Amino acid sequence: MDHFLYRDGELHAEDVPVAEIAAEVGTPFYCYSTATLTRHFRLFDEALEGMPHLVCYAMKAASNQAILKTLAGLGAGMDVVSGGEYLRARAAGVPGEKIVFSGVGKTREEMRIALEGGVRQFNVESEPEMAALSEVAVSLGVEVPITVRVNPDVDARTHAKIATGKSENKFGIPIARAREVYAEAARLPGLKVIGIDVHIGSQLTDLEPFRMAYEKVAELTEVLRADGHEISRLDLGGGLGIPYERSNAAPPLPTDYGALIRETVGHLGCEVEIEPGRLVAGNAGILVSKVIYVKSGEGRDFLILDGAMNDLIRPAMYDAYHDIVPVREPAPGVEPAKYDIVGPVCESGDTFAKERVMPAVGEGDLVAFRSAGAYGAVMSSEYNTRPLVPEVLVHEHQFAVIRPRPTFDEMINRDTIPAWL
Repeated sequence: MDHFLYRDGELHAEDVPVAEIAAEVGTPFYCYSTATLTRHFRLFDEALEGMPHLVCYAMKAASNQAILKTLAGLGAGMDVVSGGEYLRARAAGVPGEKIVFSGVGKTREEMRIALEGGVRQFNVESEPEMAALSEVAVSLGVEVPITVRVNPDVDARTHAKIATGKSENKFGIPIARAREVYAEAARLPGLKVIGIDVHIGSQLTDLEPFRMAYEKVAELTEVLRADGHEISRLDLGGGLGIPYERSNAAPPLPTDYGALIRETVGHLGCEVEIEPGRLVAGNAGILVSKVIYVKSGEGRDFLILDGAMNDLIRPAMYDAYHDIVPVREPAPGVEPAKYDIVGPVCESGDTFAKERVMPAVGEGDLVAFRSAGAYGAVMSSEYNTRPLVPEVLVHEHQFAVIRPRPTFDEMINRDTIPAWL
């Protein structure tokens, strides 16, 4: 569910006409709904009600400070994967004790930043990282809570580029080696073992892979406790998918996911952390673009937009599907058209959809990419010296630009020409 609906023939973001935002901000732009962000976060929080838990928003999905502050105000923690994300979360007012630091390649400087600023825990991904974290913690005279990310060798049945829990993936340590790695962690100064971490991938549309992974985690918890380790916290990751194609079966609901967590690990008496990102932010955002031209080709028509792969890279990178709809609601009975929907970037990969059947649109019309709130703006770039796409947040009848579009002068003046040129 989202709050982008047609009203009086115009697509609205909550109570604001999308065309009104476009007239003020220009296109392309991202638009987020506060009501949708709020609803989706609360679904996860309520799904774990009654058991000790913290919902840590995976801010790699969408990390604008306005989004972070909105979710933090609802009680969210944050899952960060870089020093920059850590500092962004702190700048948005998130306390260190609510920030979980994940990621496969943490540097010593990133460790130092988080340890000096305060952190809930580090999710350690390898033995070399564990040794480095111990060194940094000792140098600062602190003890840092850690979990170890185990790789359960479970097929998440998702796109290969976003699967993280199989043996060939780069993440975590093989679950078969967990006992020896935890024994090493217990010997290292500056580290305090508190739990287990697992994350098997993103955009999962079936609960069975979660079940397989969490059952392995439950078994490992008992084994590690028998070895003398304190296992009081289970970080179960995120990954629950969203329905990008309206015609497809809906993925499981957070309530079903919460029930699975209770069933598989609820008997262990652990505090549970989950790290949803896509399901919180995905349907909470749209990308709005304008039609530059409708071009007739050999046996096909091209819809050329002012939005491009640098603004939304998911289709080029993951062959991802986004529902693309006109901002002005089509009249009943209007015949649909078929388009290859493309952007202006000089790459054949700058293609959003091929032979997409949708209501006919013309030059100057606005279209909206639905379910674009996650992995959209955060992955945008200035390729082809195209300005970084702005972001807008809507709250009921109000909207605000939360990341402005840079000017060409601002972009170009970042370059520094050496004195010898």
